[in-house]
Amino acid sequence: MPVELTAPASAESKSVLRLPGDPDIWFLIFAELMTFGMFFVAYVGYRALEVDLFNESQLSLDRTLGVINTLFLLTSSWAVVTAIESARKNQVKAVPRYLALAIALGVGFMVIKYFEYSAKFAVGISLTTNTFFNFYFALTMIHLVHVIGGTIVLIVLWSNARDGKYHAGNTRGLETGASFWHMVDLLWIFLFPLLYLLR
Repeated sequence: MPVELTAPASAESKSVLRLPGDPDIWFLIFAELMTFGMFFVAYVGYRALEVDLFNESQLSLDRTLGVINTLFLLTSSWAVVTAIESARKNQVKAVPRYLALAIALGVGFMVIKYFEYSAKFAVGISLTTNTFFNFYFALTMIHLVHVIGGTIVLIVLWSNARDGKYHAGNTRGLETGASFWHMVDLLWIFLFPLLYLLR
């Protein structure tokens, strides 16, 4: 029976799989995801013990604002991805424009959270009101800190991009900041249904 011999694949034909950005950022991302994961499990556990309280308290949240913030973060992640693609194509001038859009959407998220919190505080609802709001404020405020930190990272990337630092030969810093921002987005994708929609 004849045996068909196949030449070994060349180095060029082999696709190299790698995590985008600096490998160290992924240790931070995994640690953050694990920490939030434990909070999510605790939330579901406490919710099972006080279903009526959680459902009633949840009704006071503004789902429309929650949806808008979700769209803001999803669109901002798209903008960051497009900025990276632009850099890889050497479309250097497009990179800061997309990063500016992502920054504006991150700031928009913060503004909406400010109005959400203000509305709750105005009617006497706070972190200590009940178990649901303990989780709501703790989780969303921790996440908000991450949004603020991520937006600062995007501003640094935008400043570098304006100087033409990101191009086909240099996308590592851009990918590192983008990886953190995508994590912030991912956390909200879990937080939104847990806090606003789960019944």
